[in-house]
This record gives sequence, C-alpha cells and structure tokens, in this order.
Amino acid sequence: MADHTPEELKDKFWSTLTSQQTVMLGLPGQAAGRPMTAMNDDDQTPGPLYFFTSSDTDLGEITGPTKAEMVFVSKHHDLFATAHGSLVPEPSREMIDKLWNPFVAAWFEGGKDDPKIRLLRLDGAEAEIWLDSNSLVAGAKMLLGSDPKKDLGGHNATVSME
Repeated sequence: MADHTPEELKDKFWSTLTSQQTVMLGLPGQAAGRPMTAMNDDDQTPGPLYFFTSSDTDLGEITGPTKAEMVFVSKHHDLFATAHGSLVPEPSREMIDKLWNPFVAAWFEGGKDDPKIRLLRLDGAEAEIWLDSNSLVAGAKMLLGSDPKKDLGGHNATVSME
C-alpha cells in the first residue's frame, strides 16, 4: 500500500468522522473522556466541531476556553485520531438551530429552549491521525516472517483540523 499524504489522511478523517460522529471527549486533568456526538457545520468543513451537552455535566460547566482532548476510532477500526484543542461555550442560538436534530432533541425535555442546553465548540484543534487499512494482512505477513512495519508505516500524520 502506498504512503498517504497528510492531506489525504485529513480528508479520510473528515469524511469518516462526519458519517460516524461518535468520539470520546474529555478535559485533561478535569473530566474523563465520555462518548459525545461530534457535529460539524457543513458550511465550515473542515472546521470547528460542536457538541451538545447539559449544564449539569462536567463539560457543561465550562465558562471559557478549556483544554480538551478528543479521541476517535472508526467503526471498522481502520482509522484512529486524537485531537487537542480548546473547548469553548458557543452561545449562538443560530448555531443551536442549525445543528438541532431529533437525536439531540431526545436529550432535552424542553426542546431548543431547555435551560440546561450547552453547545460547545472545539477550536484550534490539531489531530494526529492513523490509518490501519489492513492489520489482518499485516498480521498474516508477520506470521510468515515479514516485517509488519513495512505494511503499516507511512499511514499517520499530524494535521490541523481547520
């Protein structure tokens, strides 16, 4: 398999994240990672990611820029990413309206006007992305005496998420 450029890995990351959306999001040293739905503004992709949460959670209590870490594993375990950036409250009602959907609504009894709704935005994130296109083949080659690094090398990059 040919090496992938950082731009190719970034494109694969965005297309996979946009379709699968579930990440682990946490605040290093403050709040352990928890499963969250990463949403993006179609008008700004790539760009910041948005997360709905409740004011009565650790994430919902932040009031200003806070260091955050996001971990993503694709459902087929062929793409992995860790991103670091700044998580900030997003007070825009326009953005809440734009991202609102039935899945978000299921978490808030008061709908879009629920006083517990907090929309958070992940800014300035840098992601390290790994692509494992076929670890099964690499494992089989290793059993036959081949060096698995030859098959797995060249498939990671650190990129800006914007």
